[in-house]
Amino acid sequence: MELRIDRQALVPVVQQIVDALAIWIRQDAVEPGTRLPSIRQLARQNLLSQASVHEACQRLVAQGLLASRHGSSFFVAPAVSDAGATAEEAWLPGVSSAPADPTHQALKLGCGGLPESWRESDDLGYAIRQVSRTDMAGLFNYGPPLGLPALREQLSRRLKQFEIDADENRILTTTGALHGLDLIVRTLLPPGCCVVVESPGYPKLFDLLRLHKIDMLELPRTSRGPDVDALQCLLAIHRPSAIFINSTCHNPTGSNLIPAVAQRLLQLARKHAMLVIEDDVYADFQGATRARLAALDAEVIYLGSFSKTLSSSLRVGFMAAAPSVIARLGEVKAITCMGGSRFAESVLAKLLANGAYRKLAQRQRQRLNADMAVALQLLEDADWKVFGKPSGGLFIWARPPLCDYAELQRMARRCGVQLSSRTRFSPSGADTDWLRINVAYARDPKAQAFFRATALDRPQVS
Repeated sequence: MELRIDRQALVPVVQQIVDALAIWIRQDAVEPGTRLPSIRQLARQNLLSQASVHEACQRLVAQGLLASRHGSSFFVAPAVSDAGATAEEAWLPGVSSAPADPTHQALKLGCGGLPESWRESDDLGYAIRQVSRTDMAGLFNYGPPLGLPALREQLSRRLKQFEIDADENRILTTTGALHGLDLIVRTLLPPGCCVVVESPGYPKLFDLLRLHKIDMLELPRTSRGPDVDALQCLLAIHRPSAIFINSTCHNPTGSNLIPAVAQRLLQLARKHAMLVIEDDVYADFQGATRARLAALDAEVIYLGSFSKTLSSSLRVGFMAAAPSVIARLGEVKAITCMGGSRFAESVLAKLLANGAYRKLAQRQRQRLNADMAVALQLLEDADWKVFGKPSGGLFIWARPPLCDYAELQRMARRCGVQLSSRTRFSPSGADTDWLRINVAYARDPKAQAFFRATALDRPQVS
């Protein structure tokens, strides 16, 4: 069995082995119970150490793809029904409620995060063990309301890479970015007010604002950022309290805010006394090469998160804002959740301090850039229209040549693909012919078969 390991790649060898074996199992529809070649044989054929192959197989056991017998033999595990997961995920942002492929797990082509096979556990596991051994307070005690000082210090240094000047007094940690958005809405927005949101935009933000009975004014998103001419028209009629902006690697369009648009947006916000909230949760998929609103104006509230890159389970995010705003948000955070997870914040502080997180983000950017180029070419070959051409990040916003969504769904099901929702990215729930494409899934043969099937001169799909 040839695993095709690239020793020049930034992806660790063990993770490459995991990816290769997972692709073999899923794409070749290997029968449950099939025995893998021995650890020794796989290592010898691919010039690998037996320890690396064994570690990869153990990870696949943990993922449920392999089963172990007698401690050394590995077999393809029986398929686990995905019905429960599909039902549970039906409400998730951007995920279509169409039924999954009944025989294989559907490829979630429009989902909002990285594939599980991209997640790297070695550095994370080391940091967890280190904190468990050395920080007993982190295991048992509440975190400080503003966040762990060691983490806030690391976040301050990290923000300087984005030219955002924020010392520890300007930083508040949160349980993910959505928690930060909730704190802002609870604390800073008056009941019954209206706010400006991008369309298309982040579905969970729309849900949160509806929950708090806050009216939304739709602002079209362009390939250069929000439509500032449309914003000026909105401000001539309404008096919104705030505007929520996804600056880089926009969800779902993949577009980036350009400096000219950023400057004009801030001018309008100052003129109309409108609070600016900058959601930058995908920042590390783009790096520090793009303009941030918070770097141009210290009054902007900036949100970040590590859920997309490091771990969705750790749930660590943060906000940077003026000290007076941070103090108010910290008071509400203490009332509503006592404090963040000191343990999770300690783990993240270790990874930031030792450079492991920086290297992880670099590897992810490299993989995403390669996958972005492949995905754009696949869409071009299949006659899809692309909303701009993203220069990086996770998403492409694209429209298929086939406008019949019901037929498109049938094609997707036949190819084993699950599409993004038609309505979730609109604040008003309006239908759209555009779909969110997650480039990390676009290389999958199921995705490629689906793109080919949607081309104007597509072959018949059996």
